[in-house]
Amino acid sequence: MGALKQYIDLYREHRSLIDSNSASPLNALRQVAYRSLQDMRLPAEGDDNYENCDLEAMLAPDYGLNIARVDIDVNPQATFRCDVPMLTSSLFMLVNDTFAAAEGAVESLPDGVEAGSLRRLAIENPDEVCAYYGKLADMANPVTALDTLLAQDGFYLRIRKGVKVDKPIQLVNILENGMPLMAVRRMLVIVEDEAEAKLLVCDHTQNPDMNFLSLETVEIFVGSNARFDYYNLEESTEKTTRISALYLRQEAGSNVSIDGLTLFNGTTRNEYYTLFAGEDAELHLYGMGIEDASRKVSTYSRIDHAVPRCRSNELFKYTLDDNARGAFTGRIHVAPGAVKTEAFQSNRNLVGSDDARMTSRPELEIYNDDVKCSHGTAIGQLNEMQMFYMRTRGLDEPTARLLLKQAFMADIIDRIKVDALRDRLRLMTERRFAGESSACASCARCGK
Repeated sequence: MGALKQYIDLYREHRSLIDSNSASPLNALRQVAYRSLQDMRLPAEGDDNYENCDLEAMLAPDYGLNIARVDIDVNPQATFRCDVPMLTSSLFMLVNDTFAAAEGAVESLPDGVEAGSLRRLAIENPDEVCAYYGKLADMANPVTALDTLLAQDGFYLRIRKGVKVDKPIQLVNILENGMPLMAVRRMLVIVEDEAEAKLLVCDHTQNPDMNFLSLETVEIFVGSNARFDYYNLEESTEKTTRISALYLRQEAGSNVSIDGLTLFNGTTRNEYYTLFAGEDAELHLYGMGIEDASRKVSTYSRIDHAVPRCRSNELFKYTLDDNARGAFTGRIHVAPGAVKTEAFQSNRNLVGSDDARMTSRPELEIYNDDVKCSHGTAIGQLNEMQMFYMRTRGLDEPTARLLLKQAFMADIIDRIKVDALRDRLRLMTERRFAGESSACASCARCGK
């Protein structure tokens, strides 16, 4: 049985159970997703835009799904014993794929901010969810179609017009179970005109010995002259697979930053689809990954400049050691009539062993001349002259390598606008490059 067929059959056999534990706006799109999936084949490694990424293999293992919404015994405090950036923030959680709020989280939000369970809001205010849910997500994408078919809950965030949220809002995604589990998550974020907010999402796996799959779709709507920063920090395990598709729509004059930060993982596939729908908008799309052992990371991005006078700046950096695998495909599309576009894309990679592999494909697709666009990629090793210089100054080779790798990632970290997260990430990156081989659950510095 193919990986896709097993989930289609699961839905067909248990549709009433899935629907009864969700809400009508989510249920309404399941049949659309079901019909889309009927004629699909999951991309395999080597297919276009899937270098070093095999969706069929990633979805093939026999994961359980909690479609009956059975309570799973999870200790959220286990996640906070070490390096999760504990900000002065409003804290929410998705335990596997079920929403949970930390005590006082809702009360800490200012007027004009709504955050909580997507399922609950869809029950209480279905019209509000229907106006946005599934409006950006592309059912031709098998990741999104499968997520839409099976998602029962998720996280909802809405910042009303003109509201400015000073403190970051934090969502912690926790994976924990005694058997292999697939968590199907959905996020819906609406930042209305002239509003401002920052959202930090942390992904954590508590049980390093269990196989997990996180399947998620994120839809973000940013209104005119609004500002929104989105940070996603992944600290999972070698037995965790993550498949994520993020969709963003920006209106006129908006400013958005998106950072995907992978410190610990098993196999990760991140997809970004962004659309400029109004003029004079600006996007900063950044990412980093530290890959060693047999870890894999694959990134695909498409930035669609559909209107004039918008700016995008994209930078992804990866380090790969041992038998790690990495892939980056980024496409900037400039539509006819999108004059005065400024779009810059760069992918930089350090490969530290003969067995590590990195594939990079930056692409420009431009249909007018009045633009400023560039793209580039580099795959190399640490600079031997810099290594030699540092050794002559008394540093041993491991320390010299550590400092050069930290310097390589510095411009990604420095772009983070949340001071506490930026400072913490510097420390976490240093520990990671120093050889710390496990994520938060076994951190020797827990409690410090």
